Amino acid sequence: MENDLDMSAVSRKALVFGASGQIGVCLLANLRAAGWTVTAVSRQPQLPGPGLCWVQGDLSGAWQGADDFDAVFCCGPLDHFARWYAASAMHAPRVVAFGSTSVEVKRDSSDPAERDVARRLREAEQLLFATAAGRDVAATVLRPTLVYGAGRDKTLSAIAALAVRTGFFLLPTCATGLRQPVHVQDLGDAALRVVEFPETAGRAYALGGGEILGYSEMVRRVLASLTTHPRLWRVPTPLFMLVLRVAHASGRLQNINRAALARMREPLVFDTGPAQRDFGYAPRPFLPTREMVGL
Repeated sequence: MENDLDMSAVSRKALVFGASGQIGVCLLANLRAAGWTVTAVSRQPQLPGPGLCWVQGDLSGAWQGADDFDAVFCCGPLDHFARWYAASAMHAPRVVAFGSTSVEVKRDSSDPAERDVARRLREAEQLLFATAAGRDVAATVLRPTLVYGAGRDKTLSAIAALAVRTGFFLLPTCATGLRQPVHVQDLGDAALRVVEFPETAGRAYALGGGEILGYSEMVRRVLASLTTHPRLWRVPTPLFMLVLRVAHASGRLQNINRAALARMREPLVFDTGPAQRDFGYAPRPFLPTREMVGL
């Protein structure tokens, strides 16, 4: 294979869903830099650019435009995309869609809503692969771990924002699990790169970051990136639970429930070896800046 992917992508056409999201923005830039002509779908009006056409719409209706695309990318909800793809007549030879490692992480969660998320992701992957196989289309699913880098994520950016407001961040002593935060640009790079490797067809890949970190070390690096230098306070888990109940009563921190707290103990580490082997995935180490967490 040619090392220069730009030349191999000249004049190719891509359809991109979720192009205005945090991963989609990176993928869009990659496609345009590599010479692709891009049709991007967004619920909100967007400004066009050289080689870029925006279509206002979503994954709820039938595709009304041209269908002569070389690849279809989805950076939006996988379950919606899988249903849309199965109901459409789209026959691009390549499909790349983002799912989530939540398909495994939340499968046995104590929270019924989280188990439902895992079920929908699992069924969406199965539907997408079955539909693509029936059309002789090469489909690949990418499963990111903890995403950061655009300041739009719901975990590390939320930690940074809370720490800036309070001047500190509370972490329970039970938060001993391991994490692999992955930068959005590495995900955008991976989405474009898999297209060039036939062996990625029909497979789902876990995409973690370049470092495996303890939960407290991950948070410590986020806080160290902030100009206000908030302090990290490790507190006994019962005390943290008391603080959390008070926060819930006032309508705050609703995203942290017992299931989320239990996951802080878990080693959420995934094997990126298959992605490295099959398409040269090489994510960066976790070196956050304040811009990466939206501050």
